[in-house]
Amino acid sequence: MEENEVFVTLGEDYPELREAVRRICVRYPSEYWRKLESESGYPSEFVDELTKAGFLGALIPETYGGSGLPLRAAAVILEEINASGCTASPAHAQMYIMGTLLRHGSEAQKRTYLPAIARGELRLQAFGVTEPTTGSDTTKLKTRAERRGDTYVINGQKVWTSRARHSDLMLLLARTTPLEEVKRKTEGLSVFLVDMREVLGKGLTINPIDALINHNTTEVFFDDMTIPADSLIGEEGKGFRYILDGMNAERILVATEALGDGRWLLKKAKEYAGSREVFGRPIGANQGVQFPLARCFTELEAADMMCRRAAALFDAGCECGADANIAKLMASEATWNAAEAAMQTHGGFAFAKEYDIERKWREARLYQIAPISTNLILAYVGQHVLGLPRSY
Repeated sequence: MEENEVFVTLGEDYPELREAVRRICVRYPSEYWRKLESESGYPSEFVDELTKAGFLGALIPETYGGSGLPLRAAAVILEEINASGCTASPAHAQMYIMGTLLRHGSEAQKRTYLPAIARGELRLQAFGVTEPTTGSDTTKLKTRAERRGDTYVINGQKVWTSRARHSDLMLLLARTTPLEEVKRKTEGLSVFLVDMREVLGKGLTINPIDALINHNTTEVFFDDMTIPADSLIGEEGKGFRYILDGMNAERILVATEALGDGRWLLKKAKEYAGSREVFGRPIGANQGVQFPLARCFTELEAADMMCRRAAALFDAGCECGADANIAKLMASEATWNAAEAAMQTHGGFAFAKEYDIERKWREARLYQIAPISTNLILAYVGQHVLGLPRSY
């Protein structure tokens, strides 16, 4: 392949992989997910099956016991989970967190953790970045990590750290040099791979957050939490760059995951519109019902092409920041439009939990906020693509 030449596969790529995911998902029907919501539970059985099948180790190289698949394959796995009516979010972080460890971790760290993660003996599903007072302004985070001999002592707080109670390891971003002592605000941040089994109740406290959707999200407190110095990933002070390396992958994966929700919602709306009869004919015969669904289909197809292009660029090692952000924006909006159309098509029945429309509708709304909000993507495109003055 020539330099900067990228191929995008059309149609249903990775058909065998998709079918394998569907075979697992069919064993976890809507009733399973509704029960979990009612008790704020975690789908341990589902995640264990995904792990045993090798799906959550998709990006881990074969050298370390994983499947060694490209990012596009990982995106397909997440898409099919949601398109089957299941929910990928309880396990998706293990895929996009992996990039920081793979690209910047030491050989010792990789050999210690990656094979165990691939086998399902360890879970790496907690990502400690966001804080209550800084939000997306990551460079101003206040969690501090102070080097003391052969340890780091960490104090601070994280919020919206999903799955922390169901993970063994956490990827943690903390400031090792005070903001006022660095030349650039992106300097002085470091990344740590924290073994939470060793520090839970010994400087680490995890409290659940009751939220709109069942993401098992938490707030995490660090009170003189002491971890070994070799928990540091890469070089001290360069953590912000390491985290950024994984964010393009995160946005591409979550964008494709969102598409899965959009496809499920559109399928349900189409089926209902074709079978529900009012005034002597199917409601899908009315253009007021039909046209919104047709528009949703076109938007999802366009977003799909953008997701594929971004993944192709990522896998080819090309610059893909703009494409990853645009894919995330297009997929989040297309999926939200599909959610709205499905709600409107089902009418009053959309509010009945047994139809699962309201569950997926709530899931779909999150994509416009996390892992990056629509406005921040527009600001990125305005500044870095269009060359307009920085807005923040």
